[in-house]
Amino acid sequence: MKIFSGSLATETNTFSPIPTGLSAYRARGYYPAGQHPDRMQMFSGPLWAARQRAVGKNWTLIEGMTAGATPAGITTRHAYETLRDELLEDLRRAGQVDIALFGLHGAMVADGYDDCEGDLLRRAREIVGPDTVIGAELDPHCHLTDAMVDSADFLVCFKEYPHTDILDRAYDLVDLCVARAEGRNTPTRAVYDCQMISIMHTSREPMRSFVDRLMAMEGKEGVLSVSIAHGFPWGDTPDMGSKVLVYTDGDQGQADALARALGEEIIGFRDQLAPPYPGADEALDQALAAKEFPVVLADSADNAGGGAPSDATFILERVLARGITDVATGPFWDPVAVQLCFEAGEGARIALRVGGKVAPVSGQPLDLDCEILALKRDAVMTGLAGTPALLGDVAVVRTRGVTIVMNTSRTQAMGTDLFTQFGVDLQAMKLIIVKSSQHFYASYSKVGRQVIYVETPGAITQDVNALPFTKRKLPKWPFKA
Repeated sequence: MKIFSGSLATETNTFSPIPTGLSAYRARGYYPAGQHPDRMQMFSGPLWAARQRAVGKNWTLIEGMTAGATPAGITTRHAYETLRDELLEDLRRAGQVDIALFGLHGAMVADGYDDCEGDLLRRAREIVGPDTVIGAELDPHCHLTDAMVDSADFLVCFKEYPHTDILDRAYDLVDLCVARAEGRNTPTRAVYDCQMISIMHTSREPMRSFVDRLMAMEGKEGVLSVSIAHGFPWGDTPDMGSKVLVYTDGDQGQADALARALGEEIIGFRDQLAPPYPGADEALDQALAAKEFPVVLADSADNAGGGAPSDATFILERVLARGITDVATGPFWDPVAVQLCFEAGEGARIALRVGGKVAPVSGQPLDLDCEILALKRDAVMTGLAGTPALLGDVAVVRTRGVTIVMNTSRTQAMGTDLFTQFGVDLQAMKLIIVKSSQHFYASYSKVGRQVIYVETPGAITQDVNALPFTKRKLPKWPFKA
């Protein structure tokens, strides 16, 4: 068995003010062919799973380029075409392969390409021909397009949000593709368009039990795989939206019926999917009224994981104005403030202008008198499914009873070691305010007594009707006609 694997992944917020160029991929994780490290990266689950599955088997695994960028705005044409062509040339050099596995996102948009993954998979199919099995792992926040589905034998989305199952789903993909290459399955597929878009937390009902049922279906009675493409609400493409993808073993009627039934079920509970999103002051009132602390507040609209700047000051300004203390917050993407802290040194007091630097969605900068608590170069936080999340250089400061983690590599809060590795005692805090939409939940729900999702102005506002869409197709709930 000869297998090729490589990756090219980012999530594109077409409304983000931050362009995504080659440097963004090199900063997050770019590894030329054969140079992937001995640890799974978030965007290379299929490669890592194939490595593990190959142990003790007569397989040849050829590892192509892997590259991923932190979510932001549209990828430049130069960056996409450069990385795409490098990955496809690696595939071409591999010669005839039985299986080609790709780690993709599914919501990557580049200048001139609304569907980067469909473009890449179509070109890969042209290289390998009709007999090679092509499989790809996708983030559920993808735009599931006809080009993607038609070009691959199998597409498998993560099922969990937060994405704690990256490796599990990569194993599913590898196993399905190997079975296909060995003639042990004959996949038939069906896609059902729910004509809606929503964020679907699997940490709460109704999605928790729904996903549990999906996993119980797979591998039984001819059902090979079921994926829910939640869709990415902040990507203005013709194919954005929530869809169901079903693969059955040779039974098209079964695939069609199951995809429709599951899609209609999602439509039936769509009004229950979103948690409450109080504004900043209402959220702070709720948190302070809690009987037990700490309370975790999610600054969802300033989540770098959705393409936001991660330097918005809206909640921090209200915390300071109200004199609330025993608060930890971060990560603030503020390379300038971090550099100034390193110049001043640990233990120093310094006047800093924090946040509010990138765009109007960042709010106003705050001028603060800060004590520098900790400094660290090239810091790393625990990311999704145990993968490393790069923080860059970090400065931790305290001002008026509020501890702020600032960093130079834009990323969202995921592991609690965003704070604890710098000596911040989260159990001593009343409030923990994280810049993240949901990926924080896997770790912070173990620390916080309560989680509140906050609505603030930002690049990933919950009010999708406020965004200037031009390409998305209607009708699509909850968009107004």
